[in-house]
Amino acid sequence: MIKKKHKRISFVIVLSIAILTILFAIIAPLFAPNDPLATDFLSILQEPSDEYPLGTDQVGRCIYSRILHGGKVSLGMTFLLLILIFILGVIIGIAAGMADGIIDTIIMRISDIVLSFPGIVFAIAIVGILGPGMLNTIVALSVIWWTKYARLTRILVIEVKNREYINAGIIAGAGKFKLITHYIIPNIISPLVVQLALDIGGMLLTLSGLSFLGLGVQPPTPEWGNMLSEGRAYLQTAPWLLIYPGLAIFIVVAIFNILGDMARDILDPKHL
Repeated sequence: MIKKKHKRISFVIVLSIAILTILFAIIAPLFAPNDPLATDFLSILQEPSDEYPLGTDQVGRCIYSRILHGGKVSLGMTFLLLILIFILGVIIGIAAGMADGIIDTIIMRISDIVLSFPGIVFAIAIVGILGPGMLNTIVALSVIWWTKYARLTRILVIEVKNREYINAGIIAGAGKFKLITHYIIPNIISPLVVQLALDIGGMLLTLSGLSFLGLGVQPPTPEWGNMLSEGRAYLQTAPWLLIYPGLAIFIVVAIFNILGDMARDILDPKHL
C-alpha cells in the first residue's frame, strides 16, 4: 500500500512537471529577448553574453530565442501528430475488433505490410517522395504509426467484447455505437493512454531526427532538430549551436519517458 502511494505521488509530481513543460513551451516565445528569425551579420557565432544568453548562430540569430520558439514548434508537432495517429488508430482498431471476417483480415494485412518496413526508413522514403516539410512529415509518420494503436485497440476490443457487461448492454437494447462509446472505450482506454504517454518522447526524437536530416521542419523556422542540423558544421568552433538544442531535446524526452513509465505502472493493471 505504501509503495503504491509512493508511486502515485511520484506520478503526480512528474505529471505536474510535464504539464508545466507543455505550458512553458506554449508561452515561452513571450520570454524570447530577440526575434528568432532576425539575422545580424555583425554578431555571427558570438559566445553567450548578456545580449545573447546562449550565444548566436552562423547568421547572428539568438540561440536562446530560437530554442524558446523551437520548443513550441517541436512539442506542438509532437502532440498534434500523436493525437491524429491515436484517433486514426483507435477508430481502425475498433472497426477491426468489432468486425469479424474479411474486414478484420484486410485491416490486419495492411498493418502487416506497413510493419514489414523499418519505420524511420519508410518515413524517409515517403517524405523523400512527397518532399520535405511539416505537412509531409505528419503524413509520413501517420502512415507508419497508426498500426501500433490499431493493433493494440483491436486486441483490447476482442478481449472485452464478449464479457458479461457487454452482453448485458446488448440485452438492454444498446446499439453498436452505444456499446462502443459506453461500454468498450471506457474499458480499453487506460492501456491506450499509457501507450500514448510512452510514445511522446519517441515521437519528439523521430520528428527532430527527420528535421536534422533536412526532411522535417524547414529553416529558417526554429525547431530543435533543424537547429542541430544547422550547427553540426560548427561543432569545434561554436559548440553551443549543438549543446543547447540537444540539451533541450534530452530534457524534454527524459521527462516524458519517465512520465510514460510511471503512467504504465499506475494505469496498467498488469503493473500494479
